[in-house]
Amino acid sequence: MSADVLSFIIFLPAVVAFGLLVTTKNIEAVRNMAFLTTIVVLALVLKLYLEFEPSEGIQFVTNASWISSYGINYYIGVDGISLTILMMIAILIPTSYLLLWEGRTKGYWINMLLVQTGVTGSLLSLDIVLFYFFWEVMLLPVFLLIGIYGFGQKEFTTIKVTVYTMAGSLLMFVAVLYLGVTFNSEFGYWSFQYTDLMRITTLNYNEKIWLFLAFLAAFAIKIPIFPLHTWIMETYKNAPTGAVFLLSSIMAKLGVYAIIRFMIPIFPDIYVEFSMWFVIFGLFGLIYFGIVALMQDDIKRMFAYSSASHLSFISAGIFSLNAYGINGALYLIIAHAIATGALFLLVGIIHDETGTKSIKKLGGLAKTAPIFTVIFAIMLFANVGLPGTNGFVSELLIIFGIYEFNHTLGYISALTVIIGASYMLWMFQRAILQDRDGECLNMRDLKIKEIIGLTPWVILVFLMGIYPDIFIDKFEPTVTHYINDILKIGAMK
Repeated sequence: MSADVLSFIIFLPAVVAFGLLVTTKNIEAVRNMAFLTTIVVLALVLKLYLEFEPSEGIQFVTNASWISSYGINYYIGVDGISLTILMMIAILIPTSYLLLWEGRTKGYWINMLLVQTGVTGSLLSLDIVLFYFFWEVMLLPVFLLIGIYGFGQKEFTTIKVTVYTMAGSLLMFVAVLYLGVTFNSEFGYWSFQYTDLMRITTLNYNEKIWLFLAFLAAFAIKIPIFPLHTWIMETYKNAPTGAVFLLSSIMAKLGVYAIIRFMIPIFPDIYVEFSMWFVIFGLFGLIYFGIVALMQDDIKRMFAYSSASHLSFISAGIFSLNAYGINGALYLIIAHAIATGALFLLVGIIHDETGTKSIKKLGGLAKTAPIFTVIFAIMLFANVGLPGTNGFVSELLIIFGIYEFNHTLGYISALTVIIGASYMLWMFQRAILQDRDGECLNMRDLKIKEIIGLTPWVILVFLMGIYPDIFIDKFEPTVTHYINDILKIGAMK
């Protein structure tokens, strides 16, 4: 397959979006064309996935000069880590369209396409300025989705999200420029390729710390990691279902990926030195967000805290300094995207049909919507890590990784999983299973297209849980070489 396929995968959604913007006002035509575009992207990514050689490094590379005077290149490629997340994005986006099929406007679908270009471009960029460009591209359509199609205090929510993310992005941009200038001073020419920036040796200890923290601020806000999480709750509450799905299932995972792709290789010694603190912070976030989730009555807010809890666990795995933890974190990125994405979409249906997100006001939905209840239960069990689901495999790997890193923290991480099971099962019992006081809510069951959209997700939950090697074999060689090289470089620096 030609290396140009990555460019096609990145830019096709944006080209179609701008084409639809100027050619038609028919909402159904826009929606159908947007859906078809995502299916084409899925087919290309699937072919890419099958042709990828796990034992090799970055593949399907395109490296062309963009702003030559400053060494900024259009440099893209894919390895086992980015390919796994790319496959997840390619599957989840078109199938999610089937659950967002009705009641959306032309602008809604166009913004969904633009987000896909931004996310995919960020994922495949190997030049850090190019990454920054796509990172900003993916944020604007989400702001528009929240500001135009959100609920409640949507204007305030949009401003708050903008302030948070732009502050983080500005810090990252300053750090990127600082690295570029440092590289130019040391080597006599400009480059922003992350593999070149890894060669910098003239940064002193304090400079590395501040640059590391500048990158971390941008990515920790997006994940989010405690204490940079305060924007997420009202955002998830007031944002439309499509925006919440994109933020929780896809864009948050880009924050974790960016830590792996850029921060750790460029600052391996800082990664190693402060790994203990980041594992502790991750476990603290897991516990803190889980306890706060137990206190929520708004089901959307509860899932927001649940998502933050799982992402904190993923962060702890990333900093465990071993292949078990990083493999588990990558696997949980996929497992969490599937389970939480489906749950947010299903909660969107509950809200649309019943007019409420209050756990106290819900109840008895299992009687009127049995298929909905079964799929909701499957995704909930995957979220809590029930054996046989993808959540169990990923959480077990992270626990092994943290235990290998530090036995005491490993025991703590194993016990904290109980918190997630507690609030999820408590919510399921009250909102879905138990009878409601008064008459039953008018809750329909899933439509055929919604069942079709969720079927691949259900299959992946069990396939990833029962036969994990099918998927892990694609990225495990990359992770093994990656962690060995990082630890070696970190020791040298």
